Amino acid sequence: MFDLTCTGFINTHVHTSQQLGRGIADDVDLMTWLHNRIWPYESNMTEEDSYISTLLCGIELIHSGVTCFAEAGGQHVAGMARAVELLGLRACLAQSIMDSGEGLPASWAVRTTDDCIQFQKGLYEKHHNTADGRIRVWLGIRQIMNSTDHLLVKTRDMAKELKTGIHMHVAEIPYENDLVMETRKVDHGTVTFLNKIDFLQDNLLAAHTVWVNNTEIDLLSRAGVKVSHCPAAAMRMLGFCPVREMLNAGICVSLGTDGAPSNNRMSIVDEMYLASLINKGREVYANGTTDPTALPAETVLKMATINGAKSVLWDNEIGSLEVGKKADLVVVNPFSWPMVPIHDCISSLVYCMRTENVVSVICNGKWIMKDKKILNVNEEEVISAAKQASSELLRRAGIKIPTRMNVL
Repeated sequence: MFDLTCTGFINTHVHTSQQLGRGIADDVDLMTWLHNRIWPYESNMTEEDSYISTLLCGIELIHSGVTCFAEAGGQHVAGMARAVELLGLRACLAQSIMDSGEGLPASWAVRTTDDCIQFQKGLYEKHHNTADGRIRVWLGIRQIMNSTDHLLVKTRDMAKELKTGIHMHVAEIPYENDLVMETRKVDHGTVTFLNKIDFLQDNLLAAHTVWVNNTEIDLLSRAGVKVSHCPAAAMRMLGFCPVREMLNAGICVSLGTDGAPSNNRMSIVDEMYLASLINKGREVYANGTTDPTALPAETVLKMATINGAKSVLWDNEIGSLEVGKKADLVVVNPFSWPMVPIHDCISSLVYCMRTENVVSVICNGKWIMKDKKILNVNEEEVISAAKQASSELLRRAGIKIPTRMNVL
C-alpha cells in the first residue's frame, strides 16, 4: 500500500473573511445576497473577525489539500495576513474595493477613489512578500457596478506600477451586463467595456465570468486574462460558465470555491468533481447531445494545479512537481472506501477523492497538516472562537436569518 503525492491545490477565488457568514444568505438572488446580507455583514467586521474567519476558512482549505489561495476581496487584510502567516499557507490577499453604486453601507459610501487607491498601496507596502514570501498583495475591484471609471483606470495603472495582480468579479449576472450597456454605452457588457478602457491585461484574474459571448471570450484570450471558475457558486445563482469555449480559446481557467455564503463548502476537492460533471451536463443543455469527453479528469486536475498557479502569477514557483519549485505537496490516502479500487490515478483524484482522503499537507517545505491534524493552530479553539464571533457580528449587523419549519 502506498499514498499518492501531488502538488498542492490552488483555490483561485475564495472570500476568507466571509467564513463567519456561512449560511446567512442561502436561497436568495445575488442582489439580495449583496445588499441585505453580505454588505451589512462585511461592513460590521473588525480586524479580529477577519482574523478568526480566515483561520476557520484556512483550516477547511488545508483539509481539502489547498496550499495556496487567491483572496477574492474582503475586509481587513491585516487580519487575513496574520491568519495566513500562522497557518503556514500561501496566499494572494486583496481588499474589497468599491467607490460607487447603490446600496453601499454608510461607512463605505464616503470612500473616494483616491482613498481606495492609497489604502491599497499602503496594504501592498505593509504586507506584500511577508511570511517568508508566502503572502503577496493584489489589488481588488469588487465589481463594475460599484466602480467608477476613474477607479478602474487608477487600479489598472497602479497594478502595472507595483507589478502585481488584480482580482475582480466579472460578468456574473445578466443585470450586470444590462447596467453596463446602459451606463457605459457599449454594445454588450462588462468584458466589452473593460476592453474599451484597456483594463483587460494578463495580470487580471476575472472571477466567475459567466455571461460572456464569443467575441468577449476572444477579447479575454487575446489579452491573456485568467478566469476563475467556481462551479458550485455558479450553479447556485449565476448560471453556466462557458468553460469549454474558454479553454478552446486558450484562456487559462482555474478553480475556486467562492466564499462560504455562496457555496457553504470550501473544498476544492468538491469543485474538481463538480467542474467536470457540470460542464458535461452543460453540453446536453446547450447542444441537445451528450459529450462525456467535455472537461476530462486531466483538464480538471490541471485547472486545480498549474492553471491555478498561472492564474495567481506564481507558476514559476508552484503548481507542479518540478526541480527548483517550492515544496507545496498534498499526501492522499487512496486506500479507503471512496477511492478503492484505483485503475487510473488522475481519474480517481478528480472523480473519487473526498476531502477525508487528504491526510497531510506541506507548504513551502513545512508540514502544515500531518495525519489529518492541523499543526499550527488548535482547531477546536478556532471553532469555538468562530461561533462566538459570528453570533456577535450578526447581532451588530442586524442580520436575522429566517427560521424554516422543521420538515424532518
